Amino acid sequence: MRGGVEGNLFKTRLLVSAVGAATAMSAGWAQAEEQKTSDEVLSLGSDTVTGQQQGEYKAESASSKYTAPLRETPKSVTVISDQVIKDTGSLSLADALRTTSGITFGAGEGGNPAGDRPIIRGFNAESDTFIDGLRDVGSQTREIFNVEQIEVSKGPGSAYTGAGSTGGSLNLISKSAKMDDFGDASFTYGSDQTHRYTLDVNRKLADNIAGRLNLLKHEANVAGRDGVDVSRWGVAPTITFGFDTPTRLTLSYYHLETDDMPDYGIPLTEASASNPIRTPVNTDEDNFYGIDSRDYRESTSDAGTIKLEHDLNDNLTLSNNFRAARTTLDYVVSNPDDSRGNVDDGFVYRSAKSRNSTNESWINQTDLKALFNTGSIEHTLVTGIEISRQGVHNRPYVVTSAVSGSTCNAALIANGDCTSLSNPNPDSGWTGTITDSQAYTDTDTDTLAGYVFDTLKFNEQWSLNLGLRYDDYETTSSGYSTGGRSGPAGDFKYENKSHFWSYQTGLVFNPTENGSIYVAWSTSSNPAGETAGEGADSLSAAVESLEPERNRNYEIGTKWDLFDNRLGLNAAIFRTEKTNARVADVDGTTRNIGETKVDGFELGATGQITRDWQVFASYTYLDGELVDGGAVSGVEGVYDGNDIPSTPENSFSFWTTYNITQDLSVGAGANYVDSRFGNTANTIEVPDYWRYDAMAKYRVSESLDLQLNVQNLTDERYYDQVYASHYAHVAAGRTALLSTNFHF
Repeated sequence: MRGGVEGNLFKTRLLVSAVGAATAMSAGWAQAEEQKTSDEVLSLGSDTVTGQQQGEYKAESASSKYTAPLRETPKSVTVISDQVIKDTGSLSLADALRTTSGITFGAGEGGNPAGDRPIIRGFNAESDTFIDGLRDVGSQTREIFNVEQIEVSKGPGSAYTGAGSTGGSLNLISKSAKMDDFGDASFTYGSDQTHRYTLDVNRKLADNIAGRLNLLKHEANVAGRDGVDVSRWGVAPTITFGFDTPTRLTLSYYHLETDDMPDYGIPLTEASASNPIRTPVNTDEDNFYGIDSRDYRESTSDAGTIKLEHDLNDNLTLSNNFRAARTTLDYVVSNPDDSRGNVDDGFVYRSAKSRNSTNESWINQTDLKALFNTGSIEHTLVTGIEISRQGVHNRPYVVTSAVSGSTCNAALIANGDCTSLSNPNPDSGWTGTITDSQAYTDTDTDTLAGYVFDTLKFNEQWSLNLGLRYDDYETTSSGYSTGGRSGPAGDFKYENKSHFWSYQTGLVFNPTENGSIYVAWSTSSNPAGETAGEGADSLSAAVESLEPERNRNYEIGTKWDLFDNRLGLNAAIFRTEKTNARVADVDGTTRNIGETKVDGFELGATGQITRDWQVFASYTYLDGELVDGGAVSGVEGVYDGNDIPSTPENSFSFWTTYNITQDLSVGAGANYVDSRFGNTANTIEVPDYWRYDAMAKYRVSESLDLQLNVQNLTDERYYDQVYASHYAHVAAGRTALLSTNFHF
């Protein structure tokens, strides 16, 4: 398994030793640097803003539910700052998340939509993405042109988020209006016909009123993938009233449209007695098995937000955040061979998968933040109420070929339904029809929740962090089946009502003012139908009456801020347990009898080692196990002891920049992801990989700079997603991007 036990142990020890040495050297360098004068290391410079220097990698969380600074928050949280996003040349959410270890990506297929599917610490987080603290529903491939920073919270956290967040959650902080006049225009040209244009303009409109506008246009081919391209454009205006007044109002809107050629990657080998582990077939990774004349993927995202804050006094603030959103996802995509058995004969059947869905939702969150004392204990308390509704309508297509069958022959090849494994032809003609299916599914999810968080600070050394949330969660799925989803054709309706409590508690000890040690315990819940018709966890007759899956996390960690809070080091050891998991019993029914656990630890370093040297690095070790995987074909315990899918034991991310002169900066990075299985049977596997990146930036003047990024420097062909039965997605090859950035 994974290249053998000895090889795996060697990789583990090598990476742990390397990262441990790097962290130790960073800490040692940090202590030595602290002995220097503040002029050499701690000078903030003229571009200092409240709390941090512009261009820093280290940033504080913007979440309203954290009642203590990150250093004293008993939870693993990684903040990917705007500068890290810019320096690495990230152009999508997935690009940005690759800078953080412990995150992989899942693949979609048909009813499980193709879109952002991050997997955090071994658990699917496709429904755990938030924007400015509000859940962002709807399957989509998210852009970052309007993102200020990305906060990755790791470990079960339903006290903060509600349903889900078993492995963690993502909170994207939007760009907001500032009381300043500035503008940035960027033109990026690159390999594979990449053209990207962004505009970010902020203006003071009157006393205590300012507006900001972000625009995007992006077109590119995907490096190393024949015939695959992406196209998107977006606009995001925002205006804020009352900056320096007790009452502040922010109005914002977001619109994004995409038009891409979808790509499911490379088919898997067929299983045999001599080769029981299925891997991506040995062929040219450039090969694209889609059909240009049939396949497409279009999506839209619209969201309007109203945020109102009022300071009742210096220690009491009331806020209300409301968002209404609508997303659409429409595609037909070719699944290469779809387990049809043609690969061994040198052919690939292009099985059509489709989706045409509309997601409409609204969410309202009301918070009260209070600062007060009870005797000698200082309290920072946040309490609130959240109410939301989400409705998803999905009616896929019926894709009918002019030629029947799926075993490749001359007729299927001539019609474009089949193609050569070694030399596919995306331009082959396809004759067939695409019509709306009679089958459809409507899924409605209602949530009513109340929560309270409090940090009790006993003295300068000890504090207690507490969180509690109650969710009233109801999901209904109804529609019409033609036989494939729920047996015989006909109407269906499933309902699940869940009520669950979630907890967060942590004790924090500060041995010095710049460091903390904590122990923490947290929980989360996964009710049936959690993805609300937008993912794999859909309601069915088998699960509608089941209880939520329960998750808990035990964690011991430490966080240190050095160089006057300019460099942050962190480490944590944790165990996450899922009980009450939904698995098959020996009689074939689904019951709450499964159990999963993940043991792991992580290390991180973020910020400035010296004034000219910045680093953003992390390492994560995960030992995920299906303790009780249920029964298969009436046989108990077949999967017991297997690895959790899409969970690499070792993952490592390192990015660093250095200012050679005042005007010239260089950067470099490396990412390592261990081999991982694609299914619970552990019969599908993709190999490990290293990826290297580089950057150079030159400031021509105060109003102009140039930046060159070369991503995947060695043109490593690796797989960043693997599906449980059919295919592995090929990541982009070497990509060069040259950006011309104007500041005005």
